[in-house]
Amino acid sequence: MVWNIGRQLPRILYAIRAEYSATARLVREHKIQGIISDNRYGCFSTKAASVMLTHQVHLRIPGRTLEWTVNGLLRQALARFDAVWIPDFENDPNLAGDLAHGDSPVHRRMEFIGPLTRMVFSKREPEYDVAVVLSGPEPQRSILEHRLLEQAIALPHKFIFVQGKMKSKKHYFAADNVEVVSYLTSRELNDVLLASKVIVCRSGYSSIMDLSALGKKAILIPTPGQTEQEYLAEYFYRQGIFHVQTQEKINLEEGLRKIGAARGLRSDDLPVAAPLEDTLRRWLDTL
Repeated sequence: MVWNIGRQLPRILYAIRAEYSATARLVREHKIQGIISDNRYGCFSTKAASVMLTHQVHLRIPGRTLEWTVNGLLRQALARFDAVWIPDFENDPNLAGDLAHGDSPVHRRMEFIGPLTRMVFSKREPEYDVAVVLSGPEPQRSILEHRLLEQAIALPHKFIFVQGKMKSKKHYFAADNVEVVSYLTSRELNDVLLASKVIVCRSGYSSIMDLSALGKKAILIPTPGQTEQEYLAEYFYRQGIFHVQTQEKINLEEGLRKIGAARGLRSDDLPVAAPLEDTLRRWLDTL
């Protein structure tokens, strides 16, 4: 991961400069008063109230010295914004662990706004034993799909695979017990996940926020080399909330056998966050 970031650093810095130039032009042309940037470090302006929306305020980087250096640069980048909004709960229990919480604040104005998710809970009769939601960069997405699909076909459970491929809509059965769909709309995905007993997915933060709304048991499989996903998977595994497997040693049969010991993220166990609308209304009143 470190090598890949280092190799892509010139492109990342160029993208940030391009974002800043585009933002300056938009602010000037449209007289914009406020900006909410979803993890885009170049989308800010000294002429508009600029908010950074991120849960990554303490990055996990291999090597203590490198981690200290990178987080120092991150604090400098965040300082360009007037406020940082973190989609998590402020106190324990929370979803991001050390990624969003630490001993010292990284910005003078940090606000916890609660998890952001498209998912909405409602009671549904089970239709699938397992929903596999695939995501992330290639070739890791396809590697995970092939390994899970090979094992799912041999198991006596009903599966649905959501491939995360947006180019064309495909829907077919890889076996009598394995339904495959290339992608689903947010509403369709919500319905499928509610109708599944267990979810298998990556341990990215968006997936964690979705799981917090659904209250489902899950098997998390972090993307190899992505330290944030590896940290979040371990964070929830230690608490007995989700079962975790590595991509290199996937064993679906074993995971489904052990999933009963994981309790899932139940809404009753989580704090009640202030409505996001309240945060937005207060911010708009300052513009």
